[in-house]
Amino acid sequence: MLKTKKVRVVLFILFLLLISLFMYFFNHSPEAKYNEHGDASYTKYEKAKVLKVLNEELVKDSSRGDLYSGSQELEVKILSGEHKGTVHTITNNVSVYLNVIAKAGQTLIVSVDTADAQNYLVSVYSYYRAPLLLTLTLLFFATLWWLGGKRGLMSVAGIVFTFACIIYLFIPMLYRGYSPILASVLIVVLTTCVTLLLLNGWSSKSVAAIIGTTVGMIIAGLVAYIAGNLAHISGYSTPEVEILIVVADQTGMQLKGLLFAGILLSSLGAIIDVGIAIASSVYEVYVTNPNLSKKELFMSGINVGRDMMGTMANTLILAFTGTSLASLMIIYVSQVSSNQLLNMNTITVEVIQGITGCFGVVLTVPIVAFISSRIIPNFEKKENLAPVVE
Repeated sequence: MLKTKKVRVVLFILFLLLISLFMYFFNHSPEAKYNEHGDASYTKYEKAKVLKVLNEELVKDSSRGDLYSGSQELEVKILSGEHKGTVHTITNNVSVYLNVIAKAGQTLIVSVDTADAQNYLVSVYSYYRAPLLLTLTLLFFATLWWLGGKRGLMSVAGIVFTFACIIYLFIPMLYRGYSPILASVLIVVLTTCVTLLLLNGWSSKSVAAIIGTTVGMIIAGLVAYIAGNLAHISGYSTPEVEILIVVADQTGMQLKGLLFAGILLSSLGAIIDVGIAIASSVYEVYVTNPNLSKKELFMSGINVGRDMMGTMANTLILAFTGTSLASLMIIYVSQVSSNQLLNMNTITVEVIQGITGCFGVVLTVPIVAFISSRIIPNFEKKENLAPVVE
């Protein structure tokens, strides 16, 4: 058994290395050159240090809290990029939409609009927020490791792997014209397998949760696809459609299935949570009483899942509401009629996203409970009968 466990660990590590190598070469092939500006004008965003605030005329807008309007004359030194080390005097126009108040010694992000090596324009873009974001991320990872121990460290590895798959595999696949639905299914299966195997190893509950979660995600995707076709919505119904059409024309990106790919990914986290919770509960019940029948194990998973269905469905609905809060406020202020409200693209998309995600959560409960009640007893009996290798 010990030898078998070591072999599984080695195979899993080799699998991760192969996936990493594939993502590296996938992003460094000739097709992966996304932005080639050649001799044309282009814009880059670089770090710059504020050396002096030469002059400022700022007025506080009392109707909008702590926001200011006006302008500043700044002397800045560019810290990165092809113009690194150059010093410029620039005007920082402060408004409600660009409310960046510069101070001497502060690091900002500036946009450098370049026509050629001698002709370029520097302007303030935003605060330099990268160190804060990195610190918060590392603090979260450290807390997760500290409180979760080895499991917490594996959770960190799972998060990093999922993020890498989205940035270096999923998005490049969409950009190159692969089917968004097939790409999202691949990412769902891949991240589900790796995340659950990192957390629980090669165990019966991991296998049951992986199979059940994958089936639940596929069902959620099918419901989203059918509902979207009946409602006549697709990637062309999103607010960013004008920009996406330009990108699609230049790259071959399949815009139609983009919406459904987003639905699958946004539902994945909640469905994984439900899947592993049901599989773990069935596993613990079986370990406590191995004499229970498969039907009794199935019902134990269902009983646990019933307590989770409502809360996880609420989690998805609130998450979708939070991401579209600005749009909802605009709709509320506009006082649109019910006929207009219920038939708007934005509302239709949000409702289908929320409901199909909830479908996935609810249906994952009986699916994982059934699969767990069949797999876990057989798997555990084989593991217990395996010879111990010293």
